[in-house]
Amino acid sequence: MKTKELLIEEKVCPLEFAVNAISGKWKIPIVWRINEGEKRPSEMLKGIGKVDRRVLNQHLKELQQDGILSKKIFNELPPRVEYSLTPLGEKLVLVLWQLNDWGNVLLEHSGEK
Repeated sequence: MKTKELLIEEKVCPLEFAVNAISGKWKIPIVWRINEGEKRPSEMLKGIGKVDRRVLNQHLKELQQDGILSKKIFNELPPRVEYSLTPLGEKLVLVLWQLNDWGNVLLEHSGEK
């Protein structure tokens, strides 16, 4: 279910709405990587892992539609595109840092670290 489709329902759970916006195998790694600075799609392909170009482009489009990323198109040949975090995306990064900290605690609790 797309994030915008949740708005159509009568009662929207904010947590479900937020999780839906970042659901997808590669969305969190994309946001985490772009937090380092503006990135071109080719840079993300190298830095994220085994993400397919088509899937990367789809996730970038969805993150942009949800207001998490902004896309800058440069008027040059060949065309160059860069993605960066919006203020909303920067707030998401703060949450991801907290989730990272919680993940470390969870790893310690499970004895995996």
